[in-house]
Amino acid sequence: MSSGSLPFYQKHHRHYDRGYRSTGVSSALSHYHEEKSSLSTSSTGLKASQYSGGALQESKLSPRPKRAKPTYLAVDKDNEIIGYVVPVFRGQREFHSGITDTEEERIKETAGYLARRNLFAAEEGISLMATSQSQTMEVGRIEKKSRKVAMRESAEHITLNKKIHEKEEFHKKLNEDSLMHAPEFVIKPRSHTVWEKQNVKLHCTVSGWPEPRVTWYKNNVAIDLHTHTGKYKIESRYSVHSLEINRCDFDDTAQYRVSAMNAKGELSAYASVVVKRYKGEIDDSLPTPRAPSYDLSSGYGTRFEVHIVDKFAVSFGREGETMSLGCTVIVYPSIKRIQPEIQWYRDDVLLHPSKWVQMHWSGERATLTLTHLNKEDEGLYTMRVITKSGYETYAAYVFVQDADAEVEGAPAAPLDVECQDANKDYVIVTWKQPAVDGGSHVLGYFVDRCEVGTTHWSQCNDTPVKFARFPVTGLVEGRSYVFRVRAVNKSGISRPSRVSEPVAALDPADKARMRGHPSAPWTGQIIVTEEEPAEGVVPGKPSELAVTEATKNYVVLSWKPPGQRGHEGIMYYVEKCVAGTDSWQRVNTEIPVKSPRFALFDLAEGKSYCFRVRCCNSAGVGEPSEPTEATVVGDKLDIPSPPGRVLPTRNTDTSVVVSWEESKNAKELVGYYIEASIVGSGVWEPCNNKPVKCKRFVCHGLTTGQTYVLRVRAVNAAGLSEFSQESEAIVVKAAIGGGIPHASPAPPCEITVLECVRSSMVLGWKQPMFIGGADIIGYFVDYREVVDGVPGKWHEANIKAVSERAYRVNDLKENRLYQFQVRAANLAGVGIPSMPSNIFKCEEWTIAVPGPPYDLRISEVRKNSMVLLWNPPVYQGRSEVNGFYVDIKEVDADEDQWCGVNQKATDKKYMKIKDLKEGTSYVFRVRAQNRAGVGKPSNMTDPILAETRPGTKELVVDVDDDGVISLIFECSEMTPDSQFVWSKNYEEISDSSRLTMETKGGRSRAVFNDPSIEDLGIYSSVVTNTDGVSASYTLDEEELKRLLEVSHDHKFPTIPLKSELAVELLEKGRVRFWLQAEKMSANGKANYVFNDAMLSQGEKYKMNFDKNTGIVELFMEKLEDEDEGTFTFQLQDGKATNQSSLVLIGEVFRSLQKESEFQRQEWFRKQGPHFAEYLSWEVTPECNVLLKCKVANILKETTIVWYKDEREIMVDNKHDFKEGVCTLLISQISKKDAGVYEVILRDDRGKDKSLLNLTDQGFKDLMNDVFRVIAGSATELKIMSTEEGIRLYSFIAYYTEELRVGWFHKESKISFTDRVKSGVTGEQLWLQINEPTEKDKGKYAIEIFDGKTGVRKTVDLSGQAFDDAFAEFQRLKQAAIAERNRARVIGGLPDVVTIQEGKSLNLTCNIWGDPVPEVTWLKNEREMVSDKNYLLKFESGKFASFTISSVSSVDSGKYSILVKNKYGTESGDFTLIVTPGTGNLSSAIHVTDCAGNVVETMTPGSKMKPVSGRKREKRKDSVEVKPCVVEIVTTEETPEQKEQPSGHEKEEVEPHGPTDKQVLEPRDQQTREDKPQPNKPAEEEPVQKQ
Repeated sequence: MSSGSLPFYQKHHRHYDRGYRSTGVSSALSHYHEEKSSLSTSSTGLKASQYSGGALQESKLSPRPKRAKPTYLAVDKDNEIIGYVVPVFRGQREFHSGITDTEEERIKETAGYLARRNLFAAEEGISLMATSQSQTMEVGRIEKKSRKVAMRESAEHITLNKKIHEKEEFHKKLNEDSLMHAPEFVIKPRSHTVWEKQNVKLHCTVSGWPEPRVTWYKNNVAIDLHTHTGKYKIESRYSVHSLEINRCDFDDTAQYRVSAMNAKGELSAYASVVVKRYKGEIDDSLPTPRAPSYDLSSGYGTRFEVHIVDKFAVSFGREGETMSLGCTVIVYPSIKRIQPEIQWYRDDVLLHPSKWVQMHWSGERATLTLTHLNKEDEGLYTMRVITKSGYETYAAYVFVQDADAEVEGAPAAPLDVECQDANKDYVIVTWKQPAVDGGSHVLGYFVDRCEVGTTHWSQCNDTPVKFARFPVTGLVEGRSYVFRVRAVNKSGISRPSRVSEPVAALDPADKARMRGHPSAPWTGQIIVTEEEPAEGVVPGKPSELAVTEATKNYVVLSWKPPGQRGHEGIMYYVEKCVAGTDSWQRVNTEIPVKSPRFALFDLAEGKSYCFRVRCCNSAGVGEPSEPTEATVVGDKLDIPSPPGRVLPTRNTDTSVVVSWEESKNAKELVGYYIEASIVGSGVWEPCNNKPVKCKRFVCHGLTTGQTYVLRVRAVNAAGLSEFSQESEAIVVKAAIGGGIPHASPAPPCEITVLECVRSSMVLGWKQPMFIGGADIIGYFVDYREVVDGVPGKWHEANIKAVSERAYRVNDLKENRLYQFQVRAANLAGVGIPSMPSNIFKCEEWTIAVPGPPYDLRISEVRKNSMVLLWNPPVYQGRSEVNGFYVDIKEVDADEDQWCGVNQKATDKKYMKIKDLKEGTSYVFRVRAQNRAGVGKPSNMTDPILAETRPGTKELVVDVDDDGVISLIFECSEMTPDSQFVWSKNYEEISDSSRLTMETKGGRSRAVFNDPSIEDLGIYSSVVTNTDGVSASYTLDEEELKRLLEVSHDHKFPTIPLKSELAVELLEKGRVRFWLQAEKMSANGKANYVFNDAMLSQGEKYKMNFDKNTGIVELFMEKLEDEDEGTFTFQLQDGKATNQSSLVLIGEVFRSLQKESEFQRQEWFRKQGPHFAEYLSWEVTPECNVLLKCKVANILKETTIVWYKDEREIMVDNKHDFKEGVCTLLISQISKKDAGVYEVILRDDRGKDKSLLNLTDQGFKDLMNDVFRVIAGSATELKIMSTEEGIRLYSFIAYYTEELRVGWFHKESKISFTDRVKSGVTGEQLWLQINEPTEKDKGKYAIEIFDGKTGVRKTVDLSGQAFDDAFAEFQRLKQAAIAERNRARVIGGLPDVVTIQEGKSLNLTCNIWGDPVPEVTWLKNEREMVSDKNYLLKFESGKFASFTISSVSSVDSGKYSILVKNKYGTESGDFTLIVTPGTGNLSSAIHVTDCAGNVVETMTPGSKMKPVSGRKREKRKDSVEVKPCVVEIVTTEETPEQKEQPSGHEKEEVEPHGPTDKQVLEPRDQQTREDKPQPNKPAEEEPVQKQ
């Protein structure tokens, strides 16, 4: 179609008015399109032409008659694409495809609507013209038109705009949700570099429906206009959004982010603002300086050091809780305007702020807050601090426990709910099963959905589904939904999972068009035509139709579109039939499918189906595809098998590393759950609540020292497997590890640059983890250039293999970027290349410090040591390297746990690291040093486990019989290609002048040709083609001297001696000279020499030579004066000889001679009774003195007599002592026991005696020992309060007047007064402080002399101790006063009084109290008053009397006397029983004690008799003794009673109480608190309680 045939409204149509745009924005848009027009026009034009060519080829294959090719591209006369043409179909006939007029009209309208909707997705971009050339061309065409034509075109233009507007409004009202699409940045904000105090404005244009909400962020912190008043200005107008920063300063240098969000999603764009300072401050009056052309990036040349402290540890949380993880970041140097970038990762996935995750950076502390924990939040959290110098990281694991179930026994909530394969009306929801099932198997899951913008949840499935994947149908096209899942078992339903991300119910093809960009350059206009569509081409067959997923609930099909499809879009029909039949049934009868993927539901489980697909377009329905193979409807995914052997290994005090064998033949494995149980408990607890995909996991939170067993289960969408077998029991302690050898070398790793000059770079790399079956013989290096981020072709750097792990790559270009890869080679061939290295720039290094060392190697690995070797750095810096530092850390330790092995730099290139922990894996690194400083560290080594492998042998030194010194190393793991490599100081020995190597089989020997000081060093041997078999031996000066001596001894042998010639005394004073040789043969000889004269066997000398034991002896009965001199024993055994001499002259000889004589005399003494141990003394724990001696050879006739000062004190003839120890006990020793004690043994065989002087110094020493025991028995000082004050006391086992005791207060000796006293009560030493005051506070000590210095016992009487003691003293003092002065009834009242009617009764009792108490008499609990019949008296404040002048029956009852004063109240009770009067009257006198108990009763004319009754009551608390009161009771007496006193006694006073013997019961004088007291003042109640 030529440009001339285009209607005018196609050339000038604009989808919406752009008049709102500012000049600045238009200029920016024009500049943007000028930069991109050439590239986009050429690329998209090429695609368009190819598309047209393909369509032409297809039209030739079509059997239908030719017609004009339909095209949807608008081109000008130069065949340049300037827009799209969207045909509006208005045909009224029915096509052969079976589409009715109504359906056809709907499809046509839909096509036009979708085209216009895509127009909205691009917003401002669609309003731009393609190029300035097209604008100029149209202007030229307009000028050639006549006025009539121009008017007609203008009218048509207006009419068309009106129709388009009406059509758009109609579709908006018809289905507003269908217009919804995610935000998209048509124009992104651009980075700016500005001068200080200038303003800067960031622009962006955003499309989206509903209109997105735009938020601006600075360094990921939302900009608050209220907080920064006047600093920022944010505007939003017609989808154009801007942020203006006023008067920029250095703090405004940051990364700014603009976020656009609506119901369909969120999108962000970034721009950086760099604020520069001109040299010198800018004066506001001066014109704004121009930005220099060179870069003034902040912090140029500054190297930042990052230290992470106060790190978060392994954390445990519970669902629903809030958790914060934080670290303090120290950046040096600290530059306020340059802040580090903080990034957070979960399981190596970068986190972004959301409603679940909040990040905060205060300038010093980085915090990550998980606002509402869910199991999805479980994982390894890593914080990365990024500066211009690099980055530092720290990581720790976060565990999230299940929240408590709402129903007891219900399972935990599912997790990781996701939506897949979203379409117009369905979406597949997937999730992961929980680790905890609540104690019973999970029956299935319920899926809930909720439309975005509402809060109503609806359940999608009526019955639980067991498969962790479910298709949800019945969605409304164009709307967005979120989903959640709940698990159910027989106990109930779990809590719901975390909701999924929103998903839109749209056809994938529509979503792809919404997200994608048009294939042709967009001109900013959609051209709508009303012409009839050209006849199209019927599409061909779809290809590669397959069933990608099959369950018992649904089947998913996928296929590829046909190559023959015509120019218009195609759709699909899906058909099915039961396997074995040819009855095909269309599945999607209503709406054809637009995407090459479809899910079928409502299939019969267990049946076999075949499927096929047809394509259709406006030209018709194509031929069906090839049918699929028969597919049985059912779960194709099986539950995985249990994992294999579970191996726990020790890690830390609270964690265990668990590894296991993966489940065999497991498909679509989601991960594994691990559980742990304390041995014997039977309770299993989950170690992780989120499946882990690896076969190794660290179980944290275990109890130190406990023994655990573990088990693992696998999980996929089909369900959870059975548990694996339980692991072996493990105690939580330490960590171990290991590796598996491979048959071929693995790729090298960690390629680094060791030196860089203008045209070459030196590379270093690490040896492969597994070297294969043979040693690596060399490496090959490849390199490639990287231009604009696009890598080029690989080139070989070396044709011949290099043996070292460093190589210089030459012929590079300066300031170019390069990547490298390395391959290892051994006898089996060249291995696969390593991963490409980082991109390195070829530029000359100028740093002052040296580069990193390289090629770190480990050898001689033992359980507590290993040897580290390295090569010095290639780049020396500005001065030579003068030392190295070695760093070490455990594998699982954090990066900040590196520790230096050596504090002082070593000039060697090796180091033996000692004091390692067995079973722990370590890594090492090395740093080089020169005069400028310490360079950066090398790459760390691979983890090395500190263990001594079974069969490990060490390098040993040997000296043969000829005195030849050699080193021997044996290896039992030799291979045919293995060799022994000997090194000195870890450098291979190439000079054979000092050493000669001899190897035979698995044994190698290095012989020293002429051992000397030149041979000092560390000798090591490594066996190649083994797993690191190596050992070393250090030959220092001391060891060399020892070896030379051994060598000399082997050349010139001597008879070794176990002991040199010595002398000893035997019984009866005999003298024995002897020595012992190591080994003697039967031919050995011994000669005895005295002062160069040979001795021979005789009466004086007795000789003995035992060749089996090597003992040579010479005996003499005694030593005489002529025996002073030198004794020598000479030995000979073959060619070996030796001798030993002993010199006995001078004082040595005389002392030996004297001792010999003493032994002779002792022998004679011991023939009779004698002392085995002489008299001595011992102080017992009870401080008694025990004199003891041990006697021997005692007979019954032997007498043992003890004397003191020559006076006999005891004779022991019984001999009843044990073990021969005779004792004399002195208890409570004092000065009178001083004297001289003697024990004499005597019988017919002789006598013996023993003296012990206990006078003067002897007695003083004895008493000092007694004092020691006394002082040792002293208890700690304690505090006791008394009514007089505070008492400090300590108990000792025994006290004697000679014992010196001192009291101290505040380290000063106390001067005793009447107020402060000390004393002894029994074994109690006390210090009494009467009426203590504040001055008495402080530290008190008692010092008890222990015979040397003294033993101190202290107590602190201050603070709370003093307050408590003083309070108790006050309480006791007041209680004592109250007790002394309270009102009391001392005595005089009986319990029961029986009297005849008409008689008089007089009772008197003694009253005590200060102040004088008030006395009240009560009868039957009622107060009595004195009248004619009752006479109540209280005299002298002490005596209370009660008199009834004439007793009658009405007087019977209970009487009480109540006495009270301010210190207390007490009552006395008695019962009066009145009997009818008979017989003569007489008087009975009752005598009572102080407590009122009747002790005697007398009648006239009779003697006093004790009155029977129960035992007296317990003694009262009162300590005062008051006079007894005699009570007189008048009774009636008969003659018969006089004749029978006992009967008279019983008649006189009738007994009352529990027994017949009780005549008068003593009253209860204790005041009962539970009994109310009449007229008791309220203020006296506390006193009464006391």
